[in-house]
Amino acid sequence: MKEENIDILCVGEVLIDFIGHQAGVNIDQTRDYHRYLGGSPTNVAMNCARLGLNSHLVATLGADGFGRYMLEKFGVVKVNTQAVKTHKKFPTSVIFVSQTTGTPDFIPYRSADVFIEEDQIPASLLDRVRVYHTTCFALSKAPAQHTILAKAKVAAEKGCVLSIDVNYADEIWDSKEEALRVLKEYCQYNPLVKVSEDDMQRLFGKTLSHQEIAEFFHEIGVETVCLTLGSNGVKLAQKGKETIALPAIKVEKIVDATGAGDAFWSGFLFAYIKEKPMEQCLEIALKLAALKLQNIGRLPNNINVLSALL
Repeated sequence: MKEENIDILCVGEVLIDFIGHQAGVNIDQTRDYHRYLGGSPTNVAMNCARLGLNSHLVATLGADGFGRYMLEKFGVVKVNTQAVKTHKKFPTSVIFVSQTTGTPDFIPYRSADVFIEEDQIPASLLDRVRVYHTTCFALSKAPAQHTILAKAKVAAEKGCVLSIDVNYADEIWDSKEEALRVLKEYCQYNPLVKVSEDDMQRLFGKTLSHQEIAEFFHEIGVETVCLTLGSNGVKLAQKGKETIALPAIKVEKIVDATGAGDAFWSGFLFAYIKEKPMEQCLEIALKLAALKLQNIGRLPNNINVLSALL
């Protein structure tokens, strides 16, 4: 029997996010935390599954209570976890995150998430994949880094569309130079790129113009760059085409910004996979991001996400 196609294969970090209960303060002022399932590829995989896509996750978690909690949550939203490995020696990775309406303060405690091995992504799996998605976070440590790059090459050769969230942070890389080297290696396969102004400021140590950001990615092999601008909306730069700019959807009360970028990109990739025009991809992405901003943690279970977008 022929196996069904995979709409999106998300490769990277699966984490427990401990999000601060006190709003608007950094970690040094946070007294207590609530537990959420997190990790950017994890959020995208779960969001896409809730949007009705055949969503697979490649990740490594610990053989512990957090790992069991994660697998249970994946089952609820029907994310395929056949390529999720449980590591017997290293515990599930966790991150402490401040609750904020802007870019959060965070402290990562990484362990099992970095142990993504090549045998988790056989070539036969990539034969069925439409979009191969990862993150800068996932690429920051070996062996996951080597696995993701090696399999990105195979995926590109097989005609998969690649995708990356350039969620760069100094705390997770040994150096900016290494991050740039790895990013350029991945971008030679022409992925769809999602990046924020904050990401680029951290990566280059200075503020770049929107045109400079687009030109940087175009020069290293990327045709489509999606630059998120927070409350100022989004710009989509396609090589050789006119830039598309859309305003953000007004949210009366922003509760928590953690995961808003993942929600945005989930909406964009969902619409892209459904072969919507680029402007409509952005409109759907902005709707999903606005929905996330009104909730702490990931998108809540008590809403029909698809109906909220259409």
